[in-house]
Amino acid sequence: MTDPSAAHDAAVTDRTRLVGSAYNGDRDLAARQSLYRWQTPRYDLPGLVAERLGDVRGSVVDIGCGNGKFIQRLRQDRPDLSLLGLDIAPGIIAGVPGPVAVADATRLPLATRSMDAALALHMLYHVSDIPQAVEELARVITRGGVVIASTNSDRDKAELDDLWQRAAGDVLGTGRGPARISLSARFSLEKAPALLGERFRRVEVIELPGTITVHEPGPVIAHMASYRAWADQHEVPFDATIDRARTLVADHIARDGTYRITCLGGILVCRP
Repeated sequence: MTDPSAAHDAAVTDRTRLVGSAYNGDRDLAARQSLYRWQTPRYDLPGLVAERLGDVRGSVVDIGCGNGKFIQRLRQDRPDLSLLGLDIAPGIIAGVPGPVAVADATRLPLATRSMDAALALHMLYHVSDIPQAVEELARVITRGGVVIASTNSDRDKAELDDLWQRAAGDVLGTGRGPARISLSARFSLEKAPALLGERFRRVEVIELPGTITVHEPGPVIAHMASYRAWADQHEVPFDATIDRARTLVADHIARDGTYRITCLGGILVCRP
């Protein structure tokens, strides 16, 4: 019998899937990021990261830089820094102003103690060997350097998990369907401090709770559909479930006026 947890981990970390589908462009990532426009309080995550680099001078590497959202903000706010973006997927960094390069977080092409800061933002859960990636983060920063990571809580967006199971159950005719895949589960806000604490003496956790409130289904459905790269992992017809979720959200809004989602993410500031 296949271990569901092992199958989940394999899907979330599968390099072929990450490079060829999930992050071969920024459409799906941008859809997930855009949902936070409707969050209260509205956190400026790139700004929060820039603030925590206030005492950093020199070189900063953004590992798993994705569509360059954080790099672009740092170039604007901190033109004094020397910035480098690294990502495993060539497609998603194609439009990011350089210097950028393709690299694996477990084998960083950087000299030991060559960076004054390193960012690992919403990406360590995609790394097959998280302890090795943490080891690499610790290796490449200077003795007085800082690593900033980010992820979501196990409790983040529980309403969307419930919505998916309701929609999947309706499609299958089973009441409640199977759970949707959780990208952050391997490196959640609950697990991250211990994993980072293996190599960093100080790990400060900054929780960022909020509530997303929408008045039409579009942003919620775009977010759910952005998991299409893992459609085969859901044990249910993906498009049919998305369509059913759209109807459920629309019915909820027609009844209550809004649809609310409870969020809990956070950043972790790590020092050797």
